[in-house]
Amino acid sequence: MVTKGPAKKLTIYVDETDKHGGKPVYEVLMNMFYKRKIAGVSVFRGVAGYGNDGIFHTSKMIELSMNLPVKVEVVDSDEIISDVLPYVTEIVEKGLVEISDTIVVKCCGIEEKS
Repeated sequence: MVTKGPAKKLTIYVDETDKHGGKPVYEVLMNMFYKRKIAGVSVFRGVAGYGNDGIFHTSKMIELSMNLPVKVEVVDSDEIISDVLPYVTEIVEKGLVEISDTIVVKCCGIEEKS
């Protein structure tokens, strides 16, 4: 469970057409995070982007609008993020996986008592 204070943010960048076991990578990741009781996950669909291949993907170009970038963000404790990282790197065959330090200021509408 995420609490107020130091935490880790796991960010994963993939294309929406990337698959793992026949399913979209972002869906496989979300299901895995849910089963492992991760505090919360958000998936964002980009309007444009490019990766290491240098190919632009944009919603303005009809032929490329079906392969837009997707960002998956997870915030939880260092321990939880470290525990799921091996599974994430197994699921994400191409794309970018990063971890950064963050500070949770407020979570879930619950105020912690000092």
